[in-house]
This record gives sequence, C-alpha cells and structure tokens, in this order.
Amino acid sequence: MSRLFNAYVIVDWSAAAKPTTGADSVWIGVMKRDVRFRLTFEAFNPPTRAEAEKRLNVLLDDFRKRSERALLGFDFPLGFPRGFAAALNLPGEAPWRAAWDQLDRMVKDKPDNTNNRFGVGSEINRRMTGGPFPFWGCPPKDALTTLQPKRTREHGPGDLPEFRHADAAAKAASIWKLYYNGSVGGQALLGIPFVRRLQAARGEGFRIWPFETGFRNLSETDLAGVEVVAAEVYPSLYKAQPGPGEVKDLAQVRATAEHFARLDESGKLGAVFGPGKALSPEVAADAEREEGWILGVEG
Repeated sequence: MSRLFNAYVIVDWSAAAKPTTGADSVWIGVMKRDVRFRLTFEAFNPPTRAEAEKRLNVLLDDFRKRSERALLGFDFPLGFPRGFAAALNLPGEAPWRAAWDQLDRMVKDKPDNTNNRFGVGSEINRRMTGGPFPFWGCPPKDALTTLQPKRTREHGPGDLPEFRHADAAAKAASIWKLYYNGSVGGQALLGIPFVRRLQAARGEGFRIWPFETGFRNLSETDLAGVEVVAAEVYPSLYKAQPGPGEVKDLAQVRATAEHFARLDESGKLGAVFGPGKALSPEVAADAEREEGWILGVEG
C-alpha cells in the first residue's frame, strides 16, 4: 500500500506578544525522506509568527517543486463550538469558513508579534452576549468591560458549548480560554487567519481537514491533485522525551510527526481521517460543518 504523504510537518503555535524562542514559542517540526528514502527530522524555532509563516511557505514551495504531498498539523483548533457562526449572524452555508473570514477581518498580528487577540475576544463577546462571556482570560492591564482576566460564569443550557465534541473526547482545553497556562484560544484567534493565508497563497492544492476533505477515510485517489492537507493535531497525546538540552515543545513536534509517519508507513493513516465507528452521525456532521476535529482522536 502506497503512502499518502511524503512529509509530515507539525506546528506548535504561540500567541506571544513579542519575539521569543525556546520554550512556549513557535516550533516547526519537519519529518521527510532523504535521497535514500529514510525518514529524517529537522526543526525550526522562528522568533515571530511572521517568520514562521515565511518558513512554512518556503517548505511548502520545496515540497511542490519535488511533487511531494505534505500533512501539515497545527496544535490549535481550526473551528469553534457548534453555533458560533449563527450566534454572530455570519453569512454563508459553511459556518467554519464564515468564522475564518470573520477572524481574518478582525485580527491584527504585526511582524513583531504585537497583536490584538484580547480586543478580538472582547468584541466577539460584545456581539454575542454584551458581557465578558464566553471568551475570558487576559492580563489585568488588558481587561475590558467585555473581557475579564477570570471566568465570570459557567456555561448554561442557553449558551454555546464550552467544549467542541473533539475537545471533550480528547480532554483538551476550551477555545474560550485566551490566557494563562494551558490556554489555546489566543493561538486559535491568531492561527486561523494564518492558515487561511497559507491556503490563499497555494490555491486548490491546499485542503483543510475535515471541512474540505470530508470527515471520512482518505485514500490516494481522494488526494489526487492535493499538495497539502492541513489538520488539527494534539501533541500532548504522544509521549515525547526531550533529549539533552531540548525543550519539551521540540520533542513534542518530533514525536507527533513520527507518529503520523509510522501510521502512513503501515498503511493505517487513511483511516485516521475518518470518524470511526463510535462517533454518531450528528457529532460527525458538527465536526465537518463547523467544529473541526483533532486528527487521531477517537470519539
């Protein structure tokens, strides 16, 4: 059975507000085959998201020249909990795309990492509820009427869900948390427009899973003409042992890339793109239409 991908690129994103390297910064791990078809690994630690974007475009350009297909994994949600687009009265038949377009209009992320993620969370709160909900978490100096450092209340029956289906299955953090350890909301607000730009620069050969590929098992035939499949991944699922002098982030992107490369080598990766037998049709439909899913997480 042939492999679906030639390279496996894992991106550990960061919402840092200034240039930074090392722990808790952007890491790009690349697992690809050398001239002898042996898997090799290299990593990049750009100090800013703008430099990370340039590096990724260079990598993807190189894969294109070699006619190699890449799996591109991001460690932040690519979608919001079901009902998000409707709550903001966003137009269009694809809620996930409407949310992406909206964030692209709102997010400002400068070359030095200065960004307005807290302002974006505050404005979305204002439009949705008029108060500091559902987004929460920021430094006290950035607190606003519609965004507070601490969570002001729990999610109730009439609110959007606190977690996506995939977050509940993986026991992952909520996208509504924008700050503090373990938060992923800030990364998503800044990361989604970034992935959108990557796709805009590359055209039809760049597909977003599961929104554009379908939430189903994928084969070589399904991926004919596809250069990149972008997906959400969760590096914490895989045991990562840092080497001497390595930070945990580097070890995690390497372990995640190795995991998917092994699955592909054994002919098992295609099935990972499907919902599995345990996931209900309703949950799978929510994932494909708006929420997204975490690659490798079973329902």
